[in-house]
Amino acid sequence: MLGVFDVRLFIEASITLLVIMDPPGTVPVFLGLVGRKSREARKSAARQGVLVSFLVITLFAVAGNSILAYMHIGIPALQGAGGLLLLLIALDLLTGKGATNHPEVEDVNIALVPLGTPLLAGPGAIAATIVFVRQADGWGSYFALAAAIVAVHLVLLGTLRSAGLLIKVFKESGILLMAKIAGLLLAAIAVQLVASSVQGFITSGV
Repeated sequence: MLGVFDVRLFIEASITLLVIMDPPGTVPVFLGLVGRKSREARKSAARQGVLVSFLVITLFAVAGNSILAYMHIGIPALQGAGGLLLLLIALDLLTGKGATNHPEVEDVNIALVPLGTPLLAGPGAIAATIVFVRQADGWGSYFALAAAIVAVHLVLLGTLRSAGLLIKVFKESGILLMAKIAGLLLAAIAVQLVASSVQGFITSGV
């Protein structure tokens, strides 16, 4: 089994990560963040955000267990930190402070935070990846998991790059409205992450 591609793990990991990372669900948030920017800026933000997510997920796939153990960090702590970070971004979107006059800086920041992480590579995706790594029992399984991670991020990239088609439909006013909706969605995700974090701490008895 060491050299056999684990199809079951590939399918299971791909479906799980797609459900958690939710490519269609990220489109409103993505447009709320960069919808009023140029086409090239949107493509750049999508590419950089997905790349950041891929690097974060890969890092935790390779060394996630060691990193968390060394720093004495549990998944609930990651959920709490991610939730608080998303809440700050959500408040910026809801109050209209998300738009600045420094597009170069903002594009980079958006690609890193919140798009790359914790929106795409969030605590849920990180935790699922670590679990799948623990289940892997040979090179065939590791290769299958790596292929699943690549496939999921290709889907994310394709989804975000095609989000620009919605701009032609919603126009400027629609994108502004979408930014407010994105703020609400992010706030809801943030509250859920914090609640899951608290529940995790209670369950673990910490």
